[in-house]
Order: sequence, then C-alpha cells, then structure tokens
Amino acid sequence: MADQTNLGAIVKDGKIQESTASSISLSKDKQAGKSNGLDKDAFLQLLVAQMKYQDPMEPTDNTEYVSQLATFSQLEEMQNMTSGMSLQRASGLVGSEVLCKVYNKSTGATEYAQGIVDYVVYENNKAYVSVNDSLYSIDDVYQVMDPGYSEAYELAKRFASAMGSLPEVDKLTTEYDEAITTLRDTYDAMSSYQKSFIGTEMVELLEKYEAKMRSLKGSV
Repeated sequence: MADQTNLGAIVKDGKIQESTASSISLSKDKQAGKSNGLDKDAFLQLLVAQMKYQDPMEPTDNTEYVSQLATFSQLEEMQNMTSGMSLQRASGLVGSEVLCKVYNKSTGATEYAQGIVDYVVYENNKAYVSVNDSLYSIDDVYQVMDPGYSEAYELAKRFASAMGSLPEVDKLTTEYDEAITTLRDTYDAMSSYQKSFIGTEMVELLEKYEAKMRSLKGSV
C-alpha cells in the first residue's frame, strides 16, 4: 500500500497554498486544453484562408477540401466519443473508493489521495472525480479499491498491532491468556477475504502462542 499524503488545502500565514494534487491536476489539464490543437471553427478559418490565397495558376481540387473537412469531422467525432466514454467511466466510480496519483512537477514528488468518489464534474471536455472534497482528473485515478478492501486492510493492521504487543513466545505468561483468546476469536470471525490479508507466518505465530499458553495453564 503506497504512503498517503495529506492533500487537503494547506493554509499558511492566512493564505491557501496551491500545492494540492487536485490543483496540479486541474492546472495541468487546463494548460493542455489551451494547446490541444485546433477546434472546428479555427480549422474552417484556415480552410477558407487556404482557398482564398491559393495559387490561381494551380488551384486546389475541391475534393481535397472536402476530404480535409471530412477527416477533421471524423477526428472531432472520435474526440467527442472519447470524452463521452471518459465521463461514463468517471460516473461509474461514484460511491467507489479510489486511489488517485499525481506527479507534482514543482517538488518532484508523487502525491496520493484515497477516498470515496462523491460526485463527478465535467470541465474543458475532461471528467473529474471529487475525492475528499478535491477534484482529480479521471486520468489520475490509479486504483479502484474492492468494496471491502479498506475494512480488511484496517482489520489486518489492528490484528498485527495486537500480535506485536505480545512478548516473545518463550517469555509468555498466563496474564496474556485473554489477549490470545481475543486474537483467535477475531481471526476466526474474519471472512476468507479478510483472512487473506493476514500472513501465514502471523497465523503460525498465533498457534505457537496458543500452544505455549496451553502448556502454561496445564502446569499450573
């Protein structure tokens, strides 16, 4: 699991610092939108200028103009289709937990944001997902989590932490009996998916603790 960086708006000296991954994402896409080539109107203006200033001795065949316009129309249609698919994909993520990843050119660091997609907006022919009250380009969505992933991950972390609080097996005493019983009950209550987050070595260690505890209680 990648480290998560706090991507909320940072307030410093009473001013909001524009250093969040979402602001980087929006800025990047807006810059790209400004330099993304010609729109249809600009293309038609160039076409008219080309026809107006063509060499009268060698006029361009009208079919060539029609061909150029048809090619541009096809390209525009493909772009619209791509934009529609992007919006549809983003809309399908509403309610899902995602991990967004953005490269910050100013710091050279990769920043992450993880959370539930609340809604989707469409700006500059680009779909954005709202995660933790910040907007991220659909292209920044690095991973879509399984619905039970976060719960299983957090449960595994707590289980590992509880195991880590126990002494070494050969130093175990009966005062840890309840803790070991609780760990066993917790593990047995997990689903198969949740158990997959618990390493085999961790389970084997729990069994060693249980065997040691039975030995200690039998000798009392």
